[in-house]
Amino acid sequence: MSDVDGPTVLLIDDEPPIRRLLRTALAAHDYRLIEASSGEDGLQQAATRQPDLIIVDLGLPDIDGLQVIRRLREWTATPIIVLSARGQERDKIEALEAGADDYVSKPFGVGELVARLRAAWRRVTRGNRPEEPVFILGALKVDQAHRRIFVADREIHLTPIEYRLLTTLIRYAGKVVTHDQLLKEVWGPPYVGQSHYVRVYMAQLRRKLEENPARPRYMLTEPGVGYRLAAE
Repeated sequence: MSDVDGPTVLLIDDEPPIRRLLRTALAAHDYRLIEASSGEDGLQQAATRQPDLIIVDLGLPDIDGLQVIRRLREWTATPIIVLSARGQERDKIEALEAGADDYVSKPFGVGELVARLRAAWRRVTRGNRPEEPVFILGALKVDQAHRRIFVADREIHLTPIEYRLLTTLIRYAGKVVTHDQLLKEVWGPPYVGQSHYVRVYMAQLRRKLEENPARPRYMLTEPGVGYRLAAE
């Protein structure tokens, strides 16, 4: 392992080729890597080594990756990114509902995984500072203290629900948020399962905030799962 000072990543994956690939790739991006080839080993490493970020495969040889995530979430808020060949929408939703922060399907691009790790680490470091009242992403500026939104210095009017939807996405910037989580936080628990509400209001938000609503830069769709606000 190279001598790096970046965040420590715990990789829980039983595939030697994946571990070899990430051993090299993450060191090149200044991450320190801890490896575990089973769920139980991963849980022990998480408890004793206290990593900054965790990558979990769902198909582990001893216990299911979903169970690993649930057991981790009993005691740690460390960001968890799932890296798995199970690419169905239901698999992604189950992992996110179990407590994962993000999901990358195998086969995967190293660049995408590193970008997701970087976004997760930014959320951690931002969480150690007082919350910024002004959120800036490209040309988008949200002044939460005064409830004012600007795109390229042009003020945009949002309805109360549009504003709640936007600020909820901001709170989880860089993280996949499921349809049901958005419904629960923006509309309330009785609306869980009514995902058409989210789609309608997300389309309205994009028309107001995105330069090209058909190819959004800020509010990204995770097909069948939910949405993610870009973190950079």
